This record gives sequence, C-alpha cells and structure tokens, in this order.
Amino acid sequence: MTTAAQPTQQQYAVGSLVHARGREWVVLPDSTAELLVLRPLGGADDDVAGILPALEQVVPATFAPPTPSDLGDQQAAGLLRTALRIGFRSGAGPFRSLASVSVDPRPYQLVPLMMALRQDTVRLLIADDVGIGKTVEAGLIAAELLAQGDARGLVVLCSPALAEQWRAELYGKFGVDARLVLPSTIGRLLRETPYGHSVFRPDGAYVVSTDFIKSPRHREDFLKNCPDLVIVDEAHSCVADTAVGASARTSQQRYSLLRALADRADRHLLLVTATPHSGKEEPFRRLLGLLDDRLATVSLDTEAGRRLLAEFFVQRRRADIRDDFGDGAHFPSSRDTAESPYTLHRDYKKLLDEVLAYARETVRAADGALQQRQRWWSTLALLRTLSSSPAAAVQSLKTRAGVEEADSPEEADRTGERTVSDPADSEGAESADAVPGARLPAAETADGPDDSPEQGDTADGDEEKARLIAMAAAAGKLEGPTRDTKLKKLIATVTGLLDEGYRPIVFCRYIATADYVAKHLTKALNKKGTEHPVAVASVTGELSPDQRVTRIAELTGADEDGNPPAERRVLVATDCLSEGVNLQESFDAVVHYDLAWNPTRHEQREGRVDRFGQRTDVVKALTLYGADNPVDGIVLNVLLRKHERIRRVTGISVPVPQESESAMQAVFEGLILRGEKTAYEQEGLFPQEEAATAEQLEIAWQSSAEREKRNRSRYAQHRIKKDEVAAEVAEIRAALGTVEEVRDFTRRALTALRGMPAPTKQGGFTVHTDALPLGLRDAVTAALGPRHPRPVVFHDAPSAPRGEAALTRTDPVVAATARFVLDAALDDADKIPQWQRPARRCGVVRTKEVARPTTLLLVRHRFRLNLPTRRGGTVERLAEDARVVAFHGSATAPVWLPEEEALALLDARAAGNTDPKFAAGHIEEILAALPAVLMPALRLRSAELGKQLENSHHRVRTASQARLQGLKVLPQGDPDVLGVYHYRPVATITQGADA
Repeated sequence: MTTAAQPTQQQYAVGSLVHARGREWVVLPDSTAELLVLRPLGGADDDVAGILPALEQVVPATFAPPTPSDLGDQQAAGLLRTALRIGFRSGAGPFRSLASVSVDPRPYQLVPLMMALRQDTVRLLIADDVGIGKTVEAGLIAAELLAQGDARGLVVLCSPALAEQWRAELYGKFGVDARLVLPSTIGRLLRETPYGHSVFRPDGAYVVSTDFIKSPRHREDFLKNCPDLVIVDEAHSCVADTAVGASARTSQQRYSLLRALADRADRHLLLVTATPHSGKEEPFRRLLGLLDDRLATVSLDTEAGRRLLAEFFVQRRRADIRDDFGDGAHFPSSRDTAESPYTLHRDYKKLLDEVLAYARETVRAADGALQQRQRWWSTLALLRTLSSSPAAAVQSLKTRAGVEEADSPEEADRTGERTVSDPADSEGAESADAVPGARLPAAETADGPDDSPEQGDTADGDEEKARLIAMAAAAGKLEGPTRDTKLKKLIATVTGLLDEGYRPIVFCRYIATADYVAKHLTKALNKKGTEHPVAVASVTGELSPDQRVTRIAELTGADEDGNPPAERRVLVATDCLSEGVNLQESFDAVVHYDLAWNPTRHEQREGRVDRFGQRTDVVKALTLYGADNPVDGIVLNVLLRKHERIRRVTGISVPVPQESESAMQAVFEGLILRGEKTAYEQEGLFPQEEAATAEQLEIAWQSSAEREKRNRSRYAQHRIKKDEVAAEVAEIRAALGTVEEVRDFTRRALTALRGMPAPTKQGGFTVHTDALPLGLRDAVTAALGPRHPRPVVFHDAPSAPRGEAALTRTDPVVAATARFVLDAALDDADKIPQWQRPARRCGVVRTKEVARPTTLLLVRHRFRLNLPTRRGGTVERLAEDARVVAFHGSATAPVWLPEEEALALLDARAAGNTDPKFAAGHIEEILAALPAVLMPALRLRSAELGKQLENSHHRVRTASQARLQGLKVLPQGDPDVLGVYHYRPVATITQGADA
C-alpha cells in the first residue's frame, strides 16, 4: 500500500482508499470533508469508524500490487478468491442481504420478499402451509430491510417455547444476533442496562415472549422503544374470538399490543401463521385489520376486495411449491397416511359403556340449564380422557371440573369448549394438555370426600361418589397392554416403524397419557436381551420451554461422553410440540395416539416432520382409533374423514367451519342423551336429526374449500415471476461463493494451517484448534466461547449447535478463517511464518490444462449504488465484488478470455515444477504492464460489470413493481489487483523428426 502527502481539507470520493491509524480504509457514503466514515479495507460493517481529518492524519492511498517473489502453489488463487468473497457482507446485486444470509432460498420463498419490495411500509400476512419455510421467508424480508437501511432494528414476538429456536434461526441463517427477552432473562438484561434506560433500543434486535411483554408492567416501555420492524409468529393466537375468561383476556391483551404496534404508520409488520382463518370470520378480520384498516371491513366476495387482500396476503399450499423441490432438495416427495384400527378389550368396553350410562343419567337428572351444561362437559371430559388412556381417566376422576365455577350456561360452554374440545381459535396447544376434570360438587372425589362436605352432599351424592370411586379403580386396572389394546396396538405400530428405519413422534392429547405411553413403550421396546435398544422420551406442557429443548436434545444429540444419539428413538409428546417446533432433522413419522377434535391439529402435528429440511423422501402419518369406540367414531366421521376427503378432492386444506361445534354437539347429544348407537365405521349413518346437522357442516365446509380453491392462484401470488428473480439470486450467490466452494475452502485452509480435519459420518469434519495459528485460535474461541467442544465440529448444514460450526460463509468460524487467510496473504511476507500463509498473491504453474501461456488476475471492484427509496429520493451505498479475468499471450498484448474459461483455471492442477527465479521474472513482466495496458482494460471491465449489476437491479425492481427513478450503479476508483497467477503448458521434449 502506498500513501501520498497530507492534503489540506480534501473531499474524498466514496469508494476511494485512505490511510489512517496505521491501516487502509475505504471511504463510505455519508462522509464529509469534516468527518470521514470509513471501513477497513476488507473489513466488515462492524469495524466502521468515524475520523476527523482536522484531528487525525488522513492521506490518500492506493492498493499495492503483489510482490513477484511471494509465490504460491496451484491452490493459492482459489483460496485467496474464496477468502475474499466470504468476507463480503454487502453485495452489489439487487438483494444486498444475500451476502450475509447462509440459507439458499427456494424460488417460492422469494415471493414474499418481492411483495415487500413493492410496499412503502411493509405489511404482510405470510400464511403458507405448515413446514414450507415461513420463518425463512420472514427472515429474508427482515435481512433485506436491514441491509438496505429501510429498517433500523428488529423484534420477533413469539411463544416462549419458540424463542430460542427463533434466535438460533436469525443468527445461524441471517447473521442477526438477537437478545432473548423472557421472564427468565429480563433480570440479567435489566442489570446490564444503565439506570434510567430501556432494555429495548430502536436499532436493536430482540426475540420477545408475547405474553411477557403484553403485561402492563412492560408494555409501555416496549411500545416506546420498539424497533421499526416487527415479526409476529403464530399471529392467529393474538386475535382469538373468545368473549370471557382467562384465555379471552390473554388474547385481548395480545391483540391490544399488536394494535398499538400497527397504529404507527411507518412500522413494518410481518404476521406469520399457517392457520390465519380458524373458521370464524371475526378473528380473521381483526388479523387483516392490523395490516390495513380497510381489510377489516371490505367484502372479500368482490373482485376489488380480493385484489386489495392480495396486496398484503400470501398463502401457498404444498401443491403450489412442489415443483421448486425437483432438484434433490430436502423436502418429502409425499406423506404416507393411514388409519390403524383396534378393538377395545372387553373390560375396557364394559367400563366405557358404564361411563356412557353414567353420563346419560347425570345429564338427564340435572336441575336447571346451568347444572346440565356443567354435567354435560364434565361427563364429556370423562369420556374423552377414558378414550385417551386409563391414566388420563383416573386423573380426570380425581380432578375438579373446570366448568364448576361457571355462573351461566354460556360460560360453562365456553369453559368446556376450551378445556375439553380443541377449538381452532384457542390460545394455543402449548398449555392445553392438562387433563380436564370430571368431578363436580355432588361427587367430591374418587379418593373420598373432602374434609368439609359441600351443599348437596346427600345420600344420592354418596352413591355417586362411590360410583366414581369404582370407575376410577376399574380404570386403574386397565393399565398395560394386556387390557389396553390401544397401547398394545401402538407398541406393534411403533415397532414396525422402527424396523422400517423410521423415527416416530407419538402425539397424545394429555400429559397423563404421554407419560403413561412413554413408560410402557420404554419397557416394551427394551425387554431384556433386546438386540437394538430404543431411546424413548416424553415432552409435555409440564416442562418449561427450555426444559423441552433440553429433553429433545438429550434424545437426539450426543451424550456427555460424545457418543452419538440412538438411531432407534421415539419421542412421545403432547400438542405443546405441535406448533412451530422444528423436529424434521431427527424424526420422520407421526403416530396420532389420540384423535384431535380439530383436523388442523393433525396438520400441525404432521407438519413437525413433513417440512422443509426433511431428508426422508416419504414421511409417514398413522392414526390410531377404536373401531368400537363411539367417541372415536364421531370424531372420525364428523371431522377428520370429511376434512381428508375435501382435501383430496379440492387440493385445499381449509379450517373447520364454525358449524363444526354445533354438529359435534348434536352428534354427542345423540350418543349421550338419547343413547343412540352410531355406525362408527360408516359415514352418513347418524340418526336423522344429527345427520342433518352434519350435512349442513359438510356443505359449509365444501363451500369454503371451493371458495379457497377459486382464490388460490391469486393469494399464491402466481403473477410474480419468481423464476426470473430466482435466476438473479442464483447469479448473486454464485458471485459470493457457492456452498461447495465454502466447504472446500474451509477444509483446505484448515489443513494448511495444521488443523488436521477429520471427516464425520454426517458429512462434515472435525478440526483440532490447538495447533492453529494463535490469531485464528483466538478468533475461534471468541466465536464459539472459551469452553467450546474440542475438536471443533463443522457441520455440512445451514446451521450448527452452539459451540460448533456450520460450513456456510456466514458462520463466524468460517468467516474468521477466511479473514485470517486474506490478511495473511496481504500482509508483509516477512512478518508471518510461511506455513501460516496458505494463500499467496502470485503463482506460476505448469499444467496440462493450457496449451499456451495464460494469466489469471484476481480483481476486486468497488461500486457506488444509488438506490431509489420507498418514500422517494435515493440512498447511497458502497459495495464490492470480486471477479477473475484471464488472457492469453503476453501482458503487453493480451487476448482476453471469456469468464467461464478464466474460472476453469482455478481448478488447474500442477503437472511440473517451475524455477522460482524464472517464475518471479514472469510475474515482474506482467506487473510492469499493469499501469499502461492491463489497468485500462480492467477499468472497462468495471464499467461493464456495473452496467450488468444495474440491469439486474432493474429487472428485480421491475418484477416487484418497485421504484426505478434514480437507480445507478457506478464503479468507484481503479479496481484492486489482489492476485496474479501465470499458467504455462507442460514442456515437451522432441526426439527425432518423427517424434
């Protein structure tokens, strides 16, 4: 690097090089004569500094050419090029965030981003099917808004159970290091915050528990200091249509918080949910109203209404995006579903019949409407828990009914629906796996009466209590696979799945059932002498979100001694894991042990494994049901089979209409109140009254599906030319370094730096850091923590567990390796041991890949981008790009080659030795021609590349209907020649005239 004399109040151009504080810098936009905003040459945005030329010496600088004697082997050019490109964090292409994003988006995942680019203030509802990548889509939008400067900060509102997962996704895939704001972290955050200041900053990044921050204690501070970009996960849970009760208050507080956030007109808002419509219109309209007030009332039956909604709403089904996974991407090609019936043991059937008789008698004998509804829901709870497991039934008989506190029949129905049924608009499955009580005051306890008998504790009450005690005792005797044929069926089913190589998740409705199932599965699958033991774990709502993550990690990860996880494993879970949690990397089959009373819940369960990132081509979903259990028969016939039939016929999976609740009520009333026996295995054989209600439900359901099908193309945003945009993205990603290049670079560089990479079974490798150069070793420790596992594991995946590394360009360990290789190559060769410089700026290679002398130049270009903003005007940005160019012949009369031929030289292998003095002489000849001959040609290449980049920006903005006025991409200064590599053909010896 060379410097000039100190100028007087010089105005430096954006992109020019200066020398200050003992190093070289690039001048960034926003610089003035009085204050220079600078980034270290080759550095990151985190290293940006402001310098006052009046107080500190600043002089112009130029990038020094390579030293001819600093010669490397045939790998030197490739290592230096990749190290340079990994270091880029702001690309010159139309998507500036791609340089800092480790995930390769599928074409369909770019559609929400294209929609966002159209809007002045981004307001979107992303409602794609479960498992096709809504988190990635929201993350891409967030990363681009932050990279373009349209957003200063970011906050994700989500369930505490998903907070750590969101934080890991943002960090691993998008390079956003967000702080967790949860009840468990707020104390530490407050201690770290200066007195009188908020935990939140408008330019910060946070993942926040929605229920924690909605409380009056924290709400106002959050609203005052909230960043200008908000992502709301599982947004449907914030607008539930519940009139009264604790869950209603929770939903209302959530909605009030979102309404306050949305009221600021310039705040970007991304709502994410796979179930935007619960079947009830009011919650859906409240959700849409957060995006635009007009959507709360506009008629969606009109063309104008649907067109308005399409500006803010994107929803793709699996069928819409299946073609995007034809290239071997990790996405299942199909889901193999099947029903698996079993017949109740005679003792189990006897108890179920007795419970039905008890339910009929108690409901009929009720005194008044309120008591009737209370008894209705308590007996329905008992029926459902007994259908689930003996353990759940026993616990239900020992637990007070939640409807006991109801003051009116309406309140009893609301409480019963929330605790016994699975309403689509409930506050979520996370806390809904507790066993509902069946005990009412007239029957105090299955263990015996309380110390003080309640009113109504008469002889009839004593008789009823004795009856319940007997039923609880009978239920207890049914435990185990001998009398519980459902459990026996499960053991056989899970064994079959394991033998086929599947790793299943067994979903149960209640905590008691999950624990019961896990206990018996562990015993049955690990009998003495078992050749292949099976690891079984249970995860329920009794565990905190952190404990759930730990329990799953214990089942699926290596143990404390580093031993790999069990290949044969089973996870038993309640619906606390049915939403949001990613389990596709460790499991590939689902067993519905208990039928959900809402088909959406089944979709959510199966979506835990049937999703983007699943490596098994065909996932399985099996549904167990009692062939002679009337409760299962009703749920199957009224809900689940109809839902599946409509989905198969129309290709649309739509939520259960609001009429479903009345239809289910009618059929259960027929069973309980009138003792009518339904034909469980055949549809359409209900008694006349219930059949009419069920028919009305099916008509409403079919109508909803047909309406969704008509609007499918519009809301799937098929008009957006995603393939054209995907081609632009692919070109940008190729310019930044492909996944294969990054993987190969990391392995080669760490091999040269004495890390001794050793392959792992999963496709990555391990590296011993103790022998690495001190500077790189310190960087690895800073990235992974002082107590990181040794050796360091590098995963061939987009993300890695904490303390380990992923083979992506944005991983901090990979980035630190690239930075070390680049800095070592650019530094004075005399300052660093030669083995610590795997990349060199010069090389002369004899190879069979060329027939005549050929020279490759590694060049870094700088560009000033004038980008139109959403609100008019332009914003100035600086970006860098690295390219290789090559020519035949001498440097004084070069014949330039196409880019693809230049790139091919990077793979050329040496086939002969070259004398160092001879090699240095060739490099000197080439460098001598640099100022007068080569640099003018490189300037022309910069101008051509700038025009190509500008056209790329133009195409993307045209496709997204974004602003174009003022768009310019201009080269800044001379390009830097980082490397010069000369290739010569292998010498041949001629023997005789005919040789």
